[in-house]
Amino acid sequence: MTFRISALPSEPFLPLFALDDTALHAAGGRRVVADTKTGFPCRVSLADAEVGESLILVHWEHQPAPTPFRASHAVYVREGALPAWPAAGEVPASLSTRTLSLRGFDTDDMMIVAELCEGVDAERAIPAMLADERVAYVHVHYARQGCYAARVDRA
Repeated sequence: MTFRISALPSEPFLPLFALDDTALHAAGGRRVVADTKTGFPCRVSLADAEVGESLILVHWEHQPAPTPFRASHAVYVREGALPAWPAAGEVPASLSTRTLSLRGFDTDDMMIVAELCEGVDAERAIPAMLADERVAYVHVHYARQGCYAARVDRA
């Protein structure tokens, strides 16, 4: 089963970079600078920020459907990030190098299956989850922090 991983769009985050720190805090965000090569995975570029890069850490509602699984969490967005467009079947390094939580949702936005996997196994685990015809889409989370990472659909 072929799949495609989708990054978040950049547009909702662009105005945040123009805010001063006081206004950004009032909007629930924080400006941070990456101080390690890992630990700052951008949800727009689906790449880890380089040391010294500026990012915004902000709340994002990744599951807005009015169900018991409505959810949100903090996400990092790199300043100037361009949206990633991974090829069908491609798992970006920011996902393949971490432990992941895969959460399969049906067409009513109800979670019906979930699995933990190492990122190196995502190319196997994602198609296996999508092989279940009840699964309409998959959300990928970084398992350690529980943060939303990306969405997966059938390609």
